[in-house]
This record gives sequence, C-alpha cells and structure tokens, in this order.
Amino acid sequence: MKPAVNDVIPQRYPFEMIDKFIDVQPGVSASAIKLISINEWFFANQTSSRLAVPRPIMIEAMAQTGVAAILSIPENKGKNVFFGEIKNATFQDDFRPGDKLEFEVVMKKLKRNIGLGHGTIHRDGQSICEADLIFAVE
Repeated sequence: MKPAVNDVIPQRYPFEMIDKFIDVQPGVSASAIKLISINEWFFANQTSSRLAVPRPIMIEAMAQTGVAAILSIPENKGKNVFFGEIKNATFQDDFRPGDKLEFEVVMKKLKRNIGLGHGTIHRDGQSICEADLIFAVE
C-alpha cells in the first residue's frame, strides 16, 4: 500500500523528513523517498560550497519510515511510536542538495510494544547508510 505521509506518521513540517511512501507492509517493512532541496531548513547556517544534510536528520527520516510499518498495523492506529535507540549506524558518504534518497526499513522483531528494524538509505542504487533502530510503541 502507498499511504500519504500525513495519514501515517504524526510529524509535520519542519520535522516531517520524508516526502512520500513507496510501499508500506504493516508490521513488516516500509520504504519512502526524500528529494533533498537546497531550500531545506537545516541548510540555513551552512556555507553554500559545502552543504551536507546533518546525519541525525537522515537517521530521523529512516526512523519515520520504520514508524510507518508499525503504525499501519490496525491495532496501533492512533498510538505513538517513540524512536528508542540507534545501533550500528554506518555512513559511506554525505547527502547533498539534489540527492534522491530511498529509505527502507525492515522490521526484524516486533513483540508487544518493542520493535527492532534494520534501515538502509540508498542513493542512485548504492547503499549510503545502514542502521539498526529500536522503537517503542505507546
């Protein structure tokens, strides 16, 4: 399914870090797209010759993608999901204006109110970031 971002995750501008979902499989996985624009709010205090998206922003976008897989489960509708922990995050490069990023989070475990997901960020078919994410459901 391809739900609208605002229909699934509670974040709104400027904290909504993804543009659209490609696919959401409730409790299993989610994938999303983000087009990095030079007009992003987090570029405001950076010099124009070295613009790079702060890495915590990219981890947050990955987490928002994972939250979609959790909140799309019918019994979780209307609940809050908290991003609990980042494990083993690795970055191969920075992200810059003009990049089209594809996020994918696959839920490895989802028991009661705790979830463990593995996320990746791809640019031009190449994996640029990977991380294990822990979620807590309200």
